[in-house]
Amino acid sequence: MPIDYQVEGKIATFTINRPEAFNAANVQILEQLHEYMIAFRDNPDVWVGIVTGAGEKAFCAGADIAETLPFMKSIRGKPWLFPDSPLRFLDLYKPLIAAVNGVALGGGLEIMLTCDIRIAAEHARFGSPEVNLGLIPGWGGTQRLLRTIPYVKAAEIILSGKPINAPEAYRIGLINEVVKKEELMPRARQWAADLCRVGPLALRAAKEAMMRGYNLPLSEGLKLESELFDYLLGTEDHAEGRNAFLQKSRPEFKGK
Repeated sequence: MPIDYQVEGKIATFTINRPEAFNAANVQILEQLHEYMIAFRDNPDVWVGIVTGAGEKAFCAGADIAETLPFMKSIRGKPWLFPDSPLRFLDLYKPLIAAVNGVALGGGLEIMLTCDIRIAAEHARFGSPEVNLGLIPGWGGTQRLLRTIPYVKAAEIILSGKPINAPEAYRIGLINEVVKKEELMPRARQWAADLCRVGPLALRAAKEAMMRGYNLPLSEGLKLESELFDYLLGTEDHAEGRNAFLQKSRPEFKGK
């Protein structure tokens, strides 16, 4: 399967599974990524997702040039025919963790940019080589990268088409951590386990507030935050968290 989707307890793992092609994203991968992201979003028992690539060479080397780019050219002017995913047109407020096990180039970098926490192996590299094909990033790269790192570094990556290594990506704030390759998935699972210990409704509301509020005027962003805070006050999870705090015990959140 181009996407290996596994659920263990409250954690879902999405593995881009084309190691023979550096996990390049063909149309089938995009369609399956959409299908499984919907399944993840709509399953109340799954709280956190991990996105990674098969093998040790590539997270995702970008769009499959021989297949995906001709498909995208065939649907020019009809963006609704492009599979929905966190790349475009899908509101997903559950936390996503990227475990970057190799190159994350072009569309691979853009997939990583949709994730909230990003952990990379030491040998990982990151870049937007689209200008070398006479294109620009088309899955959110020009927008999300600019919202993640300083303008001058985003401009350097997008305009030069040259990749950067993991230490540099960490230095400029593109990723959260750099670890040895054998520590990558254990560390991603530890992050996921930690996120599963806190209130899942609170996590989703916090992500929604950040995502929707980013481009709002401050007054509207504060209103959105207040509305989500007010909603959480009425949840069972809040009552559980408050009572556990007062009783000095660990809360048992249920996502209700």
